[in-house]
Amino acid sequence: MLADSVDSGRDLGAGVALYVDGRCVVDLWGGVADERTGRPWSSETACVVFSATKPVTATALLLAADRGRLALDDRVAEHWPEFAAHGKESTTVEDVLTHRAGLPAFDRPITPEEAADADAMATQLAGQSPEWEPGREHGYHALTFGWLVGELVRRCTGIPVQRFVAEEVGADLHLGVPADRIPALARISAGRPLKAADRQADEQTLARVVAAAQDPASPTNRSTANPPGSFNKPVVLEAGWPAAGLVCTARALADFYRRLVDGTLLARGSVREVVRERVRGPDRTLISETAFGLGFMRPSANMWLPEIARPHGFGHPGASGALGLGDLEAGLAFAYVPNLTRPALGDRRAFALVEAAYAALG
Repeated sequence: MLADSVDSGRDLGAGVALYVDGRCVVDLWGGVADERTGRPWSSETACVVFSATKPVTATALLLAADRGRLALDDRVAEHWPEFAAHGKESTTVEDVLTHRAGLPAFDRPITPEEAADADAMATQLAGQSPEWEPGREHGYHALTFGWLVGELVRRCTGIPVQRFVAEEVGADLHLGVPADRIPALARISAGRPLKAADRQADEQTLARVVAAAQDPASPTNRSTANPPGSFNKPVVLEAGWPAAGLVCTARALADFYRRLVDGTLLARGSVREVVRERVRGPDRTLISETAFGLGFMRPSANMWLPEIARPHGFGHPGASGALGLGDLEAGLAFAYVPNLTRPALGDRRAFALVEAAYAALG
């Protein structure tokens, strides 16, 4: 199926991996890692996965909680006193992890150079006023999520989130890549617009989403386009933006979910609680429906999965079409990591691969 996707042009290059009951049963790759040079995708080609990053960063904070460094119902300001300004004093750790903190976007333009300074990003967010009362509504924190969670990790452990992820979550999960390793990464390319959307969304919702994406003042645009960043640029790749900058292979991302599913990263009982749905409904940022556990998405309009995967699937998609997925009941851990971006509405590449994975389980 991956070969067909590459041959048809739906993919440029990609990796896909699948674990079942702790055993790697699929580890495939193919296509082109760099469209400019024709460099082929290899078994070790890593690529940025955009927002599929979020569960990895969230797991760093969940590990800190599991070790007693904080509690999910703690007020953020108990660990980060400066955060209490401008009506944020009651914001909880759970509010941050469920996109209810009211800080979906920065209130001024942020440069990629500023975004590389975690202290500056923490100071900026601590000084902002929330766009809604924290805990009352949810709206996707596309980029701010990472700096909010990352600062809590640093405050509670004394370790920057990039280092904590490398040391405690997975050595093959890279938040920040040294300059000399960047030439070996897959290079992101933009795919041609699709003619029609395949997802189950009505025309009115589709029109609203498209209009929001094209309006610079919309919550959608403000949350996803500030700071602006080409994920091929060293200033972004080296910084390792903790909401969207994870670089890894499909094998490494699937193994992250494998360790969640089999209880070696967090106890299985803890994972069940982490992925339990806490919010669902129209998203103030993304317009259409989203659903969240603690840092993990649940199946919704913004993580569209085959029907068989919807009862127990958890994970997160990325803007490139990337997807990380776990299922405790099926014993399944899956990842798809491409380098050709497609419009989010209508991109069925990951959907088709997940459908094939479940079908193979019999």
